[in-house]
Amino acid sequence: MELSWVTVPTPLPSGPMRFGVTDRGVVAASYLCDTPVPECADARRVDLVRSRVGEYFAGARRELGLPIDWSGASGPHLVVLRCLLATVGWGRTVTYGELAARSGVFTDPSEPGGPGVPGASGVPARTVGQMMGANPLPLLVPCHRVVAADGLGGFGGAWHGVETKRWLLTLEGVLPPTLDWSGPTA
Repeated sequence: MELSWVTVPTPLPSGPMRFGVTDRGVVAASYLCDTPVPECADARRVDLVRSRVGEYFAGARRELGLPIDWSGASGPHLVVLRCLLATVGWGRTVTYGELAARSGVFTDPSEPGGPGVPGASGVPARTVGQMMGANPLPLLVPCHRVVAADGLGGFGGAWHGVETKRWLLTLEGVLPPTLDWSGPTA
């Protein structure tokens, strides 16, 4: 499995994104593009990733619909990521605790934030937060749609993290645009 990268300009506060591609699909995505990587030479893959991502940021596409290579996640992390992708669409959010319960990964109802306690804080909610921070496929698997029970929650830990999350949720209509909104108006 040979990995190469497609760099895509974005209007995000973080700047361009990189998407790692293999023969099976997109295996990784990154908001940070500060290290040299092998660029993808397959024009078909490059065009597909750039056009789908460009359409998303223009507000013309609600889901990227790119093939995903899931080899970057396994076990409970993979289950939670697949649950997020399958159940939380454009314009929707879910709390860390709700995603923990929805995923079925956390089976002990006596755990704080366990099943039956949507949005509650506790071990499962914190674990899902860590899983979102380790999401190898941000944007494709929309971890920006996972929020804290009392606000936005974190996003990547870098200086642009929460602002990038805010921008994406504004694009999707979850948050109202601010006066300095730089996204599509339609």
